[in-house]
Amino acid sequence: MKAAVVPAAGARWEYRDVETPSAGPGEVLVRVRACGMCHNDVFLTDGTFPFPPFSPVIVGHEAAGEVVEVGAGVTIRKAGDRVGTTWVQGTCGQCDYCKLNLPLTGQSGMNCAAPRMSGLTVQGGHAQYVAVPAESTVLLPDGLSYQAAAPMLCAGYTSWSALRAADPKPGERVAVLGVGGLGHLALQFANACGFETVAITRSPEKHDLIRELGTGHVVADGAGLREIGGADVVLVTGTSYRAATDALAGLRVNGRLVLATIDPEGTFEIGPTSPVWAQRQSIIGATHNGLDQLAEALRFAADGRVTPIIEEFDAEQVAEAVARAGKGDVRFRAVVNY
Repeated sequence: MKAAVVPAAGARWEYRDVETPSAGPGEVLVRVRACGMCHNDVFLTDGTFPFPPFSPVIVGHEAAGEVVEVGAGVTIRKAGDRVGTTWVQGTCGQCDYCKLNLPLTGQSGMNCAAPRMSGLTVQGGHAQYVAVPAESTVLLPDGLSYQAAAPMLCAGYTSWSALRAADPKPGERVAVLGVGGLGHLALQFANACGFETVAITRSPEKHDLIRELGTGHVVADGAGLREIGGADVVLVTGTSYRAATDALAGLRVNGRLVLATIDPEGTFEIGPTSPVWAQRQSIIGATHNGLDQLAEALRFAADGRVTPIIEEFDAEQVAEAVARAGKGDVRFRAVVNY
């Protein structure tokens, strides 16, 4: 098969021949049709995060395609099923965290002693084929294209999980910090659920599109959010924790700020004079919060209530997709067709 291989940290991705995997016990082999480009894919291969410890290095955790081979013992999937793969494929089942018997989520991947994670510990989805545990896949709704499904498998999953974690009530206002791959979906999820929404961005060129997505208010920072009356929920979907700290200025009494992304350099801070304690505000961490929530997110896309805005690239253009994603020069998610 052909795959997007990363020869070394910081090296240009190469689309070349590698050995085709097969479905082992409990696994399915997926013919990948489209895979989204998450910013963490860039961080994993440009030296920001530790370089993956397997060879050849193939990252990617937004792969959508069809099952072409079923391994021994698999009963929940069959050849021809249209599926999406996920970031956390499985856990060791033996460590102290696994003994808690919690559902498979992003939390599992960050706490298990030996997790199986797409593109981090095992081959990811930027390839023509990928073998994954059947139980870590999700069926794609009828009518949802592979290209539209791909960004929902991480960006959509993350943003919907963040909104669910905030648990907004009727009449509350939801602000989304950072209007990119996650943020443009978070705004749509909140609008689809009937909440008044606010976008927080310092990019004036995004204002018109933000309003096209149904968001009536756009501000530049926490002070601007406070000036228009604040928000009950702030979903942090950008990668700047400094901006997240600033957004606290616009969080209402009893408000919830949800950290749903990773800042590899900055720190989220609650300063010594912060009124968070007096306002009874909550800081919530959210990640991929369960395959049931991923299925919900995919249904929003299939029903047309949420539409990922993507730029498509041919597999031979994967290096260009990486470069543009790394510079934030994609509106709003790069999807590579395999």
